[in-house]
Amino acid sequence: MEAPGDRASTADPRSSAQAARYLAIITDGNGRWARAHGLPVNEGHSAGADTVKARLRDAAELGIEELTVYSFSTENWSRPAEEVEGLMEMFSGRIANETPELNEEGVRMRFIGRREGVAEQLREQMGWAEELTAQNSRITLFVAFNYGGRAEILDAARRFTGGGEEEFRAGLYAPEMHDPDLIIRTSGERRLSNYLLWQSAYSELIFREEMWPDFTREALEESLAEFAERRRRFGGH
Repeated sequence: MEAPGDRASTADPRSSAQAARYLAIITDGNGRWARAHGLPVNEGHSAGADTVKARLRDAAELGIEELTVYSFSTENWSRPAEEVEGLMEMFSGRIANETPELNEEGVRMRFIGRREGVAEQLREQMGWAEELTAQNSRITLFVAFNYGGRAEILDAARRFTGGGEEEFRAGLYAPEMHDPDLIIRTSGERRLSNYLLWQSAYSELIFREEMWPDFTREALEESLAEFAERRRRFGGH
């Protein structure tokens, strides 16, 4: 894996096809998937969490070095209280039960977003998962939780004391994160929805029609193949 100073954001202006190493996904459509199957909405979120775990393993096998998933945005607090409570319980249970397994598989976990407003127990679990997996290097899973792209930029701006882009980047939630080569969004929506606004400046975008729980390994491979056929110029010719 490259050192932070070698990030893609430093604009290696290659135009030839290349394989994605840094992938971000907007895991959209859990609620609509649940409704379409006659299930409670939190069953959709649970199915979506299962898909994250499965595609994380696929991504590692396919050579992805960093995977970032949008699990809970700063705007999601406005959802019905029962749904939010169910999501918090699910996150807590998943971190507790699955972190040891992911650690054995060489996954490094990082949570990005505002910790303020998150229950103390959940904050402690996040810190525990990060500490336990800190030395792993097979793949890094960045979980965007209580995350908003504008909030991240505002928080970094408050810490910024001068300099250029690299100095500003040091104030982001995960300064070591590489800019995504590719961002995938499921469910047919075609927008970034306040996701990785700083990091996505030169990311390729792919929009898929299937709901996130239906996003298979085949769909991931198709997306990576489409990316490989694109010519990335980074503002060049």
